[in-house]
Amino acid sequence: MSCSVERVGVESFDGESVERYRLRAGAASLECLSVGCVITRLDVPDRDGKSANVVLGYLDPREYAGRRREYFGAVVGRVANRIARGSFVLDGRMHRLAANDGANHLHGGRRGFDRRVWQVVPASSGDEASVRLQLTSPDGDEGYPGELAATVVYTLTADHALRIDYAATTTAPTVVNLTQHSYFNLAGDGTGDVLEHQIEIAADEICAVDETLLPTGELRAVAGTTFDLRAPRVIGRALESRDDQLELAGGFDHCFALQGWRARGRALRHACTLSEPRSGRRLRVDTDQPGMQFYSGNFLDGTATGPGGGNY
Repeated sequence: MSCSVERVGVESFDGESVERYRLRAGAASLECLSVGCVITRLDVPDRDGKSANVVLGYLDPREYAGRRREYFGAVVGRVANRIARGSFVLDGRMHRLAANDGANHLHGGRRGFDRRVWQVVPASSGDEASVRLQLTSPDGDEGYPGELAATVVYTLTADHALRIDYAATTTAPTVVNLTQHSYFNLAGDGTGDVLEHQIEIAADEICAVDETLLPTGELRAVAGTTFDLRAPRVIGRALESRDDQLELAGGFDHCFALQGWRARGRALRHACTLSEPRSGRRLRVDTDQPGMQFYSGNFLDGTATGPGGGNY
C-alpha cells in the first residue's frame, strides 16, 4: 500500500518560515505544520469509505502562530497542563515560571512549544509515513532549568493509526511532560457538536481538581459518579449530570488515572475508545503513560472559526 510524505507549502508566521507537510498512508492523510507541531488535518474514512477531517483547526492559518490560545492540534510543553503558582521545587531549588493562567503556569508558559518553529525531517518506508520534528529549548526558557532537546515523531500507518512518539534529553535535572492537544469530532469538522459521541475510558480513578483546575492530590474513585466511563457513555448525557467536579471545570477537564498505572514499567495499554454513531468512526487511544486528560472543550466560546466556516 502506498505511503508518502511531501512538503506542500511554506508560509510566514510572525516573521518566521513555517513548513506544511502532508502524510499519506492507505486511505488516511495528515497535515501538520512546523510551528508547534500543529496537526491541521487528519482525514480518515467513515464506514462507507468517505473521508473527512476529524480534528478542529483555524480558518486563518496565521492563528496557529499562537495569537489564539485554544492550542488546536499543537504539541504543548515543556509541561502540559497547569503548574500551581507558576513555580516548582527541584532538588531543593525553587524555579519560578511564567504565569500565563492567572497565578498559574499553563502549557509551557507565554511562549510554549506550541508557538515555536520546529525543524522537520520527513521519512517514509513500507506501509508507514512519518515526520520527525525537533526543537531545542535553552536553559532558563520560560523559567525551566537545563537545555532541553525535544523530539516528536508523527507516524501514519496504512491501517489508519496515528502513532506519536515523544523523547527529550536535558543538560540538567528538569521537568518535562509533552502532549498532543488535538480536538476531535469523528463526524467530521464542521458537522456540529460532539454530544452524541460515545466515550469509554479504562480508569478507576480521576485526579480531583479545585476551582482553578489544579489537582488537589486526591485520587477519587469513579464508581457511582458521572466520571465512571469504564463502559461506553454518551458525552452529552454525561455532561447533564450533577457533579461537583463537573461544575468546577464546566465539563470534563480531568486527568483519568488509567487502570494499572501503579504497576512498574511503561507497557503500551488501552486507555480510551471514542465512537461516533453516524459515521461509524472509532478512535482508540493506547498509551504507555499513567494518565490521560479528557477535555470536553469547555473554554470554546464561539469566537474561533474553523476551516469549514463555522464557529466552535
